[in-house]
Amino acid sequence: MPIATAHDLMVHELKDLYSAETQLVRALPKMVKTATSDELKQAFSDHLEATKEHVERLEQVFSILGASSRGPKCKGMEGLLEEGKSIMEEDIDPDVLDAGLISAAQRVEHYEIAGYSAACTLARSMQHDSVLALLEATLEEEEATDVLLASLAEELVTALVERDEQDEMGVDDAAA
Repeated sequence: MPIATAHDLMVHELKDLYSAETQLVRALPKMVKTATSDELKQAFSDHLEATKEHVERLEQVFSILGASSRGPKCKGMEGLLEEGKSIMEEDIDPDVLDAGLISAAQRVEHYEIAGYSAACTLARSMQHDSVLALLEATLEEEEATDVLLASLAEELVTALVERDEQDEMGVDDAAA
């Protein structure tokens, strides 16, 4: 289907988001299982439930617009999830693993935030108020998840750096 109008572009963008969200629904359970921090496991588990709601909202949007959700696979999300998967396959210290998972998850959130922001702009410009309300609700949740992940990253990385510095001091003391 050619993309000739703003409406066509919005539907195209929404299909991309739908694919991204459905890929994330499949990926998050492995992230929950792989994370070592209980707090991070809970954050991923909570985001899985929210992501399922995001899929449902997008289905409502497609219904409102009279459009199908079927479209090509979102290559951007596929790549981001593949990067996250690669960190899980490394021989990696558990604390470093959690920091890496958060980093991967934040990349995903930023991708989603960009996509929902663009879709909101299109919906707002075309005065699709009911669509806009659904998209804005999801955008706010994605932004809140990003803030939570940033907070968890700050805690985990600070503890990791302190641990590494203590380990280095212990090595230096042992060498002296």
